Amino acid sequence: MKVGLFIPCYVDALFPEVGVATYKLLRKLKIDVIYPEKQTCCGQPMANGGFEEMSLDLANHFEEKFKSFDYVVTPSVSCSSFIRHNYPTFMSHKCNTPHNTYELVEFLSDILHIKALPGKFEHKVSVHNSCHGVRVLGLSTPSENNLPVENKIVKLLNLKEGIKVCEPDRKDECCGFGGMFSAEEPYVSTAMGTDKVNNHIATGAEIITGADCSCLMHMQGIAKKKGYNIKFMHVAEILAANL
Repeated sequence: MKVGLFIPCYVDALFPEVGVATYKLLRKLKIDVIYPEKQTCCGQPMANGGFEEMSLDLANHFEEKFKSFDYVVTPSVSCSSFIRHNYPTFMSHKCNTPHNTYELVEFLSDILHIKALPGKFEHKVSVHNSCHGVRVLGLSTPSENNLPVENKIVKLLNLKEGIKVCEPDRKDECCGFGGMFSAEEPYVSTAMGTDKVNNHIATGAEIITGADCSCLMHMQGIAKKKGYNIKFMHVAEILAANL
């Protein structure tokens, strides 16, 4: 199995430790993982802003960089969702990468079927379920559906020895980031984020975790401004801890 590691532009610029943790974790799991040089943004920001045609060159570049891999794995829910669901539309289905592009948790759960992970992580964490993760990739069961509850992030985290995993009230409610939404509706976005952070803190957790750095960044900014004593870690960092 040959895996191409896609590190989104904002992760590369703001959270490089998440990319390192993802690579470290995949290597520990004996995956032949390669980070292709000169990879770029997937094009999601332009498309979200209403300029989808401006994403085409980046989509073609992504296709060229990753077409030779069995799987493409990324520590981003929103980017993997965009590649999988938007690329076929504006590339007229002349692409091979969308069908084998996976977010990290999804890849570990659905492709590798991970049942054990080494390393202790003796902390209490509260899981943030991002909108795309819940309703696009199916990382957890939407609360509005009358279905048995499943959460792939929670299942993976519980494989770490010593960890305590919990979820907040209104566990799949948006944190208010929403990409362009946070820029276009900053006051509403901040109010939603404040509610979300308070719900996480109410669990008694030391750390808020999730699969999307963008959501964590939004909540971390709110927590910092309000002086809350709570840490934030991407799920990849926890899964890769003490390997």
